[in-house]
Amino acid sequence: MNGAESLVHTLAASGVELCFANPGTSEMHFVAALDRIPGVRCVLGLFEGVVTGAADGYWRMAGKPAATLLHLGPGFGNGLANLHNAGKARSGIVNVVGDHGLEHMRFESPLKSDALAIAGSVSHWVRSCQAADEVGADAAAAVRAARDGAVGRIATLILPADTAWGAGGRAAVAAAAAVPNVPRDAVPAIARQLRERGPKALLLLGAGGSASAPAQQLAAAIAAHTGCRLMAEFYNARMPGGRGRPRIGRIPYAVDAALAQLAGIDTLVLAGAADPIGFFAYPGKPSRMAPAGTALLTLAAPQHDVPGTLQALADELGVKPAAVADTPPPAAPSGALTPESIAAAIAHTLPEQAVVIDEGVTTGRGLAGAMGGAAPHDWLAVMGGAIGWGLPGAVGAALGAPGRPVLALEGDGSAMYTLQALWTMAREQLPVVVLVFANRAYRILQGELQGVGATVSGDKARAMLSLDQPALDWVSLARGHGVPGVRVESAETLVKALRDGFASRAPWLVEVAL
Repeated sequence: MNGAESLVHTLAASGVELCFANPGTSEMHFVAALDRIPGVRCVLGLFEGVVTGAADGYWRMAGKPAATLLHLGPGFGNGLANLHNAGKARSGIVNVVGDHGLEHMRFESPLKSDALAIAGSVSHWVRSCQAADEVGADAAAAVRAARDGAVGRIATLILPADTAWGAGGRAAVAAAAAVPNVPRDAVPAIARQLRERGPKALLLLGAGGSASAPAQQLAAAIAAHTGCRLMAEFYNARMPGGRGRPRIGRIPYAVDAALAQLAGIDTLVLAGAADPIGFFAYPGKPSRMAPAGTALLTLAAPQHDVPGTLQALADELGVKPAAVADTPPPAAPSGALTPESIAAAIAHTLPEQAVVIDEGVTTGRGLAGAMGGAAPHDWLAVMGGAIGWGLPGAVGAALGAPGRPVLALEGDGSAMYTLQALWTMAREQLPVVVLVFANRAYRILQGELQGVGATVSGDKARAMLSLDQPALDWVSLARGHGVPGVRVESAETLVKALRDGFASRAPWLVEVAL
């Protein structure tokens, strides 16, 4: 077999079942091998940012890495923003990046680039294949590197074209990754601190604790028993919610609100979470959200068995999780479209076990309060702050959780970054309902102006923050990509559009006029 064939055999044998692809000339032998050899399904994205964002969403729901196929350094660069997001989400991805043949690299060809340097800016592991007979072993190492205990990492394998077409390929299998148990020595001391400090202590959930419904229930029981506060990080890769699940507040995005929420604590216990830091620096405001002098205690790091460690803490305290009373779903709203009526419409219509993709930005922040009454669901937030993740993330989540309905909440500015994902939804006939909040502005930046103390006095700056003249026609944009769409201007029509979209079990876009 050639190197490309050994790569496909290795990926399939190592549990990589899906490849999100945007290939070019250097990857043609890998494309041919994917066609001939069963085991790895291919999904085409029309832009590399769709490919990498979809791989992120896939990991979050499937719990295993997908491969991406990208063309040389510039193609990798096109996908870099969503790889940044994936890294912050601790998602595992195996990037395969075609490159010029080894002999050709000494020439200054038009697409020559430093692929290793470009990949290294967002990858935890990077390797360039040097011979066809090494490709399989390198691929197995990449799959292994894509997992760090309970969380994922970004692994990038650069495949020079001649190592793909060269003979002598040998398949390999990636070694299984174990989830390390955190040393339990700290558990008795943390249990004592939670008892003693009570409401002055905060148990903060992050990776593993936020993502697991049983872990959430354990954390809620621990908080009820000790009197400590319980919160989750604002940005969560996956957070269960809805009826029958604990209602766990998140640290607010806005600095002033976060400082107010954390005021009075003197002990912060991290359960898969990180020390809470503000998203940006603001004049006269702190970067750390916890009060000065707060003791920082680590119960478990993200790569550890966070649910198991929470169980150990609950055992030390002698508590067991209790059933959570159901919150009744909100009634169908009527009247004007407001943050409250939009939230009620979503909570009222959301199907059981839906996956919600949140890149709603300013509009999306007001939805959390109503979602406790929604059907049980998983909430996936954009991580890393690079916009343009929501539509690709919905593609990956739908493929990573087959059969589950997906709702993508999108700002109109964010959606324009990776609009091509609509085409992939249509080609794959994915059950994704997209809500585009059309306020025709970069509304979040209008708010950030105030946060950093800047003022706008002229039309030049205002024009840089608006999306009108011309206004975007989202229904036409969706239909042009093969996705039917409707525009709604009232709560009643929003409820109907959501019901129709979920019932279709196919791609559907709703433009919400704000």
